[in-house]
Amino acid sequence: MGKVIAIVNQKGGVGKTTTCVNTAAALKEAGKRVLMVDFDPQGNATSGFGVDKQTSPNIYDVIIGRADIRNAVYGTPYADIVPSNKQLSGAEPELLAERDRELRLRGALAPIKGNYDYIMVDSPPTLTLLTVQCLCAADSVLIPVQCEYYALEGLSDLMFTLRAVRKSLNPPLDIEGILLTMYDARVNLTFQVTEEVKRHFPGQVYACVIPRSVRLSEAPSHGRPIQHYDRYSKAAESYNALAAEILRKNSK
Repeated sequence: MGKVIAIVNQKGGVGKTTTCVNTAAALKEAGKRVLMVDFDPQGNATSGFGVDKQTSPNIYDVIIGRADIRNAVYGTPYADIVPSNKQLSGAEPELLAERDRELRLRGALAPIKGNYDYIMVDSPPTLTLLTVQCLCAADSVLIPVQCEYYALEGLSDLMFTLRAVRKSLNPPLDIEGILLTMYDARVNLTFQVTEEVKRHFPGQVYACVIPRSVRLSEAPSHGRPIQHYDRYSKAAESYNALAAEILRKNSK
């Protein structure tokens, strides 16, 4: 049965979608069966895999019950994907009256969970019903944290949300790991943030870090993960190292 890992941070601009796209591709290159589910109405993970955002059926059609998820899975050279677009933002008001609204994504993934080793879910950068659905569907959360002053404040808010979800909706939800992104060793603040995060979350911070990288910023405009855009870049090496850490952790 595949493991569902949601990439979550209520703070925007931390490298959440970048991490989802490139970790999914790195796990696929490591020989795993991987599905990426774009659950962000911005659809950036979809275009990051070179898939047209207007592709239909998509995750919106699945969530509102208009399509079977098996018909919304598309193959790419990087991993399979269930695409998204701005239609998904309309799912929230449509589901407000539904009793199982928080569990729609979990139910949708159930028929295909056994087809994959890992299902990576990209979530919205705000706390909405869509984000709660991601947390209810996930076995664990991978949390990207930008090396900046407000990093711990954002983490504190997210931990409050995780506790609330565990209490009432998804008790087994675990932290897969905390990933430091936009790492710049030349800046003293980077070291301060790193030490603070490690102190507050001992044993949960990945050894690898994701550096600031022009090539990493360029890759989405070409519809490719970094491993297929510049496989010898430091960013590609970093996401491959992250995939290796995830595999080691889950082989125990």
